[in-house]
Amino acid sequence: MRRAVISLVVAVLCLSSGCAYSIQGTPVAGIPGDVVPPFETDTPAPSTSRSTPNSSSAPEPASFDLCELLSWKDLPYEVADKSAPPTKTGYDTEYEQSCSWQTQLKESAVQEVGISLRFREGKALTLDEQTATYDVGGRTVFYLDRSEDPDVQPSCVLVLEYAGGGLGIIAIDGSNKYGGICEQGRKAAEVLLSKEPA
Repeated sequence: MRRAVISLVVAVLCLSSGCAYSIQGTPVAGIPGDVVPPFETDTPAPSTSRSTPNSSSAPEPASFDLCELLSWKDLPYEVADKSAPPTKTGYDTEYEQSCSWQTQLKESAVQEVGISLRFREGKALTLDEQTATYDVGGRTVFYLDRSEDPDVQPSCVLVLEYAGGGLGIIAIDGSNKYGGICEQGRKAAEVLLSKEPA
């Protein structure tokens, strides 16, 4: 009887520890290679557009498609078709717009690289923590370098005011094949700022 109880306890412990084990990196249920955005919505963003203010307190729906402003041609990653659309669009329902360009490295069966974007209308995004800032075309871009963080896939999270709202950019790349991760995000911000809707 004692052996049966011990065996049962060991089996329960093994099963429960297996269920509670935290896997480092990409969650299976999410978008492969995606990182949970560690940014929050802050106060309403100062207007960066040239449009006249609306008397309504609710933000107007964006009159632009963020996902059309960036393409594979703007990104350093190797893909078969540089004119292909984003890998995913509209996947993060907490934001008005979201899209990602992610590809799997040929050398690795599991490693993905890419950029994901999230846009919040009428409100700035802030980082809980930040590493430093970039100045991109006169706009301050705050970023958090997570390339050495053992709890997530190597990534860099950037936020900036954009088109009267907040834009979050997440660059994912643990390969060191395409340069610094935060530099990849900065270049994406540069492209997006050059196409910022008025």
